[in-house]
Amino acid sequence: EPRIDFSNDAKGALLLEPTRSNSLPYSANFLTWSTSGGASVVGDKLGVGGSNDAFEFLSNGSSSTRLFYSLSNTGELSFSVFAKKNTLDYIVLYGNGGSNPRVWFNLANGTLGNQEAGGTGSIESYGNGWYRCTMNWTSASLVNVRIYNSNQNDVLGGTTGSVYIQYAQLEQGSYATSYIPTQGSAVTRVADSCLQGSFQDKNIFGSTQGSAVFELKWDELNYIFDFNVGGVEVIRMYNDNNTEWRIRDTTTSTWYYTGFNITQGQRTKIGFKWSGTEIVAFQNGVKSSTNGLIGSNTSVESITINKLNNTSNMQFYNTALTDAELIALTKI
Repeated sequence: EPRIDFSNDAKGALLLEPTRSNSLPYSANFLTWSTSGGASVVGDKLGVGGSNDAFEFLSNGSSSTRLFYSLSNTGELSFSVFAKKNTLDYIVLYGNGGSNPRVWFNLANGTLGNQEAGGTGSIESYGNGWYRCTMNWTSASLVNVRIYNSNQNDVLGGTTGSVYIQYAQLEQGSYATSYIPTQGSAVTRVADSCLQGSFQDKNIFGSTQGSAVFELKWDELNYIFDFNVGGVEVIRMYNDNNTEWRIRDTTTSTWYYTGFNITQGQRTKIGFKWSGTEIVAFQNGVKSSTNGLIGSNTSVESITINKLNNTSNMQFYNTALTDAELIALTKI
């Protein structure tokens, strides 16, 4: 069933994600990973959200101290792990093969260090000193993924000490999705679906108003999402030949031309809100210069996902958010 994301709003927003697989068969058990250079791990440590299945990753000070897992993946990849500082301040995520991409993560202050050889990173706080560290890159010849610890940016190992790590994930895609647990084999999570009714009963949308925010990469044409009333599409998002996105109101058989261009394959945040018969769009922190008109029957009961377009996040609200809120929510 759809999940609720409370990361940006205490009231929560509906979280929907595409189909993804975690290729690491032992994503939660680092005792099964290979070690080198005197690395070791100790389990049963306090982890994210009060869990107790984290690991202490210890180094003897060698520059070659690392954990690694051997597997072969190609294409756009995201490698992520949860981590927390102990006596050492950094971890390094490393893709062995091809250009050997690598990214340093500062666990003392939650910032990125060096990003090298095609690796790009992101770091997200999960509270109590825990961060989810992610490296993205495009691989033609991955041999293994590695985790190093360090006490200095742009240095692999070299200091005796430890960090805490938990929940690794390697997935095909240009961004990381929520963690998929594995216990001996790769696991695939099917796409989340919100093709259920009763959105009004669940107060996901208001009876005459609502807001929607999407983070995606445009790659599919025509109708992307349908917002339905009584099983009939009423508000329809449309990709017009990868040139502009617009909204079709089937009640009045009219188009709302948002004026926002589409760059195929580029990460984009878009949103729109409706209240009564008015609708207005936002993209990458900018409000559309025009407003649209829709019919008065906007008690949206369900949503049909026609094409995911590399959608990494969707958020729905039961009110027409302010312009300032939607500008903030759609900023890249």
